[in-house]
Amino acid sequence: MKKQIIILVIILVSSIGFSQDINGFLNKADVFFKTHVVNGKVAYSEIHKDQSDLNELLKIAEVVSVSKNDAKTYQAFWINAYNLSVIKGIIDNYPTQSPIDNAGFFDKTTYSLAGKNITLNDIEHKLLRAQFNDARFHFVLVCGAVGCPPLINKAYLPSTLDSQLEAQTVKAINGSFINVNAKKKRVQVSQIMEWYKEDFTMNGMDEIDFINKYITTKLEGKYKLSYFPYDWELNKQ
Repeated sequence: MKKQIIILVIILVSSIGFSQDINGFLNKADVFFKTHVVNGKVAYSEIHKDQSDLNELLKIAEVVSVSKNDAKTYQAFWINAYNLSVIKGIIDNYPTQSPIDNAGFFDKTTYSLAGKNITLNDIEHKLLRAQFNDARFHFVLVCGAVGCPPLINKAYLPSTLDSQLEAQTVKAINGSFINVNAKKKRVQVSQIMEWYKEDFTMNGMDEIDFINKYITTKLEGKYKLSYFPYDWELNKQ
């Protein structure tokens, strides 16, 4: 009986610790994004002057524990961790004109997150895309460039994650992500859709089907699809 009580206490303490870690991280991330992001643009200059909040956030993220069994919490953590790590990568190389001006920005530089030393590409491709078939990730993982979908000024939360994924996808598809010429039946889209074509053509869909799922004015008839060049300029205020 005594042994069972000890085990129960350990489980309860571990659960409380996990809850505090993830909730503390999400709450502080929400404050950080609200403070430093306006209209999808990041105040890198101000963050660079005082990096304490960013460093504190990433310190908390080091010890957060998340499991794929709790998919919403897992996804919310890694989306926020990705976006914060991009900002950290920019700050560590500041001033810079573009994330790709810094060698290994996405595939070599590692971050200590949730007990892992991991690159940005690993977060996107191994922890999210490979685990969940959801093209909407492409509209919330923000790479630090103008060509990315806009960064929101709040954290992604488990309780609101699906609606946030949906809202950002709708915003992108009805915004700068595509250019439609209805008269000529042509549509130009971001190179994201070219690079990750397999994500936008799942379950028998093609790219136009995906667009029509979210666009306000549907693309009726046969449209010719092409891609416009990605803008790698820094998404700074």
